[in-house]
Parts: sequence; C-alpha cells; structure tokens
Amino acid sequence: MHRPSLTEALAHRDAVLRAFVGADGRLSSIPTKIAKRLVVLDLIAQDFGLGEIYPEADVNTILQRRHPDHAALRRYLVEEGFLDRRDGVYWRAGGTVELD
Repeated sequence: MHRPSLTEALAHRDAVLRAFVGADGRLSSIPTKIAKRLVVLDLIAQDFGLGEIYPEADVNTILQRRHPDHAALRRYLVEEGFLDRRDGVYWRAGGTVELD
C-alpha cells in the first residue's frame, strides 16, 4: 500500500482545508485518511515557531484552539514528524515553511 508523502498530499491542499477547517481556523473533524490528515497537520504545524521549545501544557493550549481532542492532534503531529519531543518539551521538526 502506497503511503503518500507530504508533497503528494499537498497537491489537494485547498480542497482538504475547505473541507476540514472552518473560517475560524478550527477543525470540523480530524481526517481519517492519511493524505488529508497530513495536509491538516501541516497547517497546524504552522502554529509552532521554528526554533522554539514548548512545554506540553503550551502545546495542548495551542492545539485546543484548533480542536478539542488536543491529545490526538499532538500524537499525530509527533508520529508524522511535524513535532518532536524529549524530556517533556516539544519543538517543530517538520512541515512546510511560508516564505515572505
């Protein structure tokens, strides 16, 4: 079974975000299909600054702004390489970067 890369998933970025993210930036649901979930996780990764360290409580607060199941989002972000963690702290480890 082919596992989509982030690059492949982002080909449908706009349609996926329209389907899962409301005008307020909150998720209507967490996608079950991996390609769609990667698009949503990439968006959420943008909420974390490059080079910044976050204690778990801060990660939870940031994620709760997007969806009430912050634990699932945190787990997916780590499993898919968007966030990394060690010794109770997290940092952004992947995802796209917007250039000005």
